[in-house]
Amino acid sequence: MSFNPCTCAACGIVFGISPSYEAILRRSGKDFYCPNGHSLSFGESEADKLRRERDRLKQQASRLLDAASEQREIANLERRRAAAARGQVTKLKKRAAAGVCPCCNRTFSDLARHMAGQHPEFISQPDEASHVH
Repeated sequence: MSFNPCTCAACGIVFGISPSYEAILRRSGKDFYCPNGHSLSFGESEADKLRRERDRLKQQASRLLDAASEQREIANLERRRAAAARGQVTKLKKRAAAGVCPCCNRTFSDLARHMAGQHPEFISQPDEASHVH
């Protein structure tokens, strides 16, 4: 029977471990003892490290995909909001062009004079588009 040499990290003694038992210890990560009683372990195996890194990367990729999906939904919502706002602006422009007052929904041949006389607070409101930076 052959043995694989193992050196104790605490006392430096060299002792032998059978290849099959070493494989078990490396897979399990369990502690074992040198002949002088010092507790030893092979630590985390390379396969375990790679498996843990793979799992971490999968979780990170999943989080990134979720975040991208959420951002797409937000962008779609904002596009729909902008389209709705453009529709409202177009509607108001058409009504104003036809002489319909946006405040009282009555039709006037001279809408500008009506707005200045009857709804001066509406005209004095700042135009939000002109304040966009």
